[in-house]
Amino acid sequence: MALVPSVLCIFPPSSLLQLSLGVFSVNPCLTCIIKECFSLLVVLFGSKQAFEDPFCGVPPKDVHLTSLIQTHQTVMGAVGEEVNFSCLLTESKDVLQVTWQKILPDVDKNVATYNTFGQRVDPDFRDKVKFKVTGLQNSSIVISSVTEQDEGCYLCLFNTYPEGAFKGRTCLQVCELHEPILHVRGSNSSEESLVSCSVTARPAPTVTLTVTQQHLYFSHYSTVTVTNANNTLTVTKTAVLSGLHGDGTQVGCAVRVPSGPQKEVFMNITEVKPKSADGFDEAECFTLSVVLSVMACSCVAAVGILMFLLKHKKESFTCDEKGGFHLENSF
Repeated sequence: MALVPSVLCIFPPSSLLQLSLGVFSVNPCLTCIIKECFSLLVVLFGSKQAFEDPFCGVPPKDVHLTSLIQTHQTVMGAVGEEVNFSCLLTESKDVLQVTWQKILPDVDKNVATYNTFGQRVDPDFRDKVKFKVTGLQNSSIVISSVTEQDEGCYLCLFNTYPEGAFKGRTCLQVCELHEPILHVRGSNSSEESLVSCSVTARPAPTVTLTVTQQHLYFSHYSTVTVTNANNTLTVTKTAVLSGLHGDGTQVGCAVRVPSGPQKEVFMNITEVKPKSADGFDEAECFTLSVVLSVMACSCVAAVGILMFLLKHKKESFTCDEKGGFHLENSF
């Protein structure tokens, strides 16, 4: 059997890398030795330098086969909460290292790596990212306390030898959902009420109005959407609640963003006064009539007093002993 010179990777107890020249037969051990060298380079230099393995001559291809990676294309994360990214390599491969990266405009930045020597999180993400599942065929990370700065796309790379990297891509879309505001007011009919619910969120939320009693129903829906300066949207949905006969009921409002959390608020309706033809309910009409009556009486009294004073007031000028004049008023 022919002998060929090569380079052996030896790992002494001191964990120091020691390279020495030697010879060995061309057999399966050659592949094992090359893989061990490659694995160590992955740990020391990262995936990019490892693919430039000087012992292999030509670096392996950087393969992009998303069909082999099972992952979510889009993940929704609420501000302040945590999100999970996971990637599963559906075919068995000889994986040396799993690398997570965030795609940036200039360069893809390493977030975390895992291999047989352990796991490592980049210092810039140490307080943000941690591994949930560590494996060479399946990997999962957690991003905590999500902010708008975490939004973007991330890569999971299963670095293999000699095929290269199998990549999966997941994009994080940060959502924002505030508490909904539910409001009920009377209408022109004693059997109807106007129910409105308003919420601010990002992306566009869905707003659903509900009522507990089956004989009550909503109609004449209308929706108004306003875009705010911070790119959030305020959506207000209004509907007419019909079928009221003086009985109390409960209405609710459920809001949510696509693939995100949901929030609900409820309000009890005991009795809503109907509005008059002018748009005022009975209590408002009574209060308004009292105020107008008081104002009218005050005006009449003031005018009467003024006319009385003008009618009975007499003005005369008299001359005093010094020849001066003064004004005398008499009634």
